[in-house]
Amino acid sequence: MFKKIIFGILILLIVIIGGMFVYVQLNWNKTYDIAYPDLQVSTDSTVIERGKYLVLGPAHCSNCHVGSVAEMIAADAGENLPLKGGVEFPFPPLGVMYTKNLTPDPTTGIGRYSDGELFRMMRHALKPDGTATLSVLMPFWNMADEDLVAVVSYLRSQAPVKNEVRENEWSFMGKAVRVIAPAFHPIENPTPPSSAPPMEATIARGEYLSRYVANCVGCHTDRDMNTFEAIGPEYGGGMEFEPWPEFALAVGGDPELWMRTPNITPHPNSALSKFKTVEEWKARFRQGRIINISQMHWGPFSRMTDEDLEALYLYLSSLEPQDYDPGELMFKK
Repeated sequence: MFKKIIFGILILLIVIIGGMFVYVQLNWNKTYDIAYPDLQVSTDSTVIERGKYLVLGPAHCSNCHVGSVAEMIAADAGENLPLKGGVEFPFPPLGVMYTKNLTPDPTTGIGRYSDGELFRMMRHALKPDGTATLSVLMPFWNMADEDLVAVVSYLRSQAPVKNEVRENEWSFMGKAVRVIAPAFHPIENPTPPSSAPPMEATIARGEYLSRYVANCVGCHTDRDMNTFEAIGPEYGGGMEFEPWPEFALAVGGDPELWMRTPNITPHPNSALSKFKTVEEWKARFRQGRIINISQMHWGPFSRMTDEDLEALYLYLSSLEPQDYDPGELMFKK
């Protein structure tokens, strides 16, 4: 009798595991049908210049969508490089992601996609083939229509560069997470404004930049690094970055060092509290990168306008202080 019970349990486990395996394999790359946003690319030089500021500045597309770690370092330092994609971002144990070619090349870049497909990608985190991407890495769903148009218009205006980029690679665990984690599902009901808050030192402008352009909230919030769901208060810090040996060695850093993002709410013990005035805050950003292995995109952020840096400071200072200690910001395991 006991052997029969054990055998039955084993059969049940095999059925459950087998069923889960089949379900994940059938659904990990599910396609969705969402209408394209009703937006049009512009050739107006003012619109393109606005897009250039966003891409090379607060939206920091220029730091990741280049061809190598060496180019990432050069882009952070201010070199204007083609956004041909190809940088390999490891996300163990989920898999590996590769930044895409954002030049208008007709075979390997965005030249093969319609404007609608590109706008839907930014607005709904839905790729041209209808599969979802990791929305928390590109939180542009509530970017204002005019800024979305400006970004795509600028990208369309660049010289095409032929560069075939590898497809993302997912482990079985990565595929399973893509099925169950909301962060890997499309943004179905965004609520974007048609116009962005004016580039002025206001709390509204700061919140807009922080949430939907620069993504301060994405990194300065403690997250489960398997699902990317928040497990701590917004802006309280604590998100962990595993060592990236290739990058660390390229900048002369320790390839075994982990990093955590700091608390940037106005708590007395936060990183924000170190800056007593907005002038001190701006001065720090103008310095750019100081900690060589920092995952923050200091280069693009250092080139933001005074008004935008002031707006961020005002917004972060207006937040509810979070008594949240993320722990050591640089550590080894």
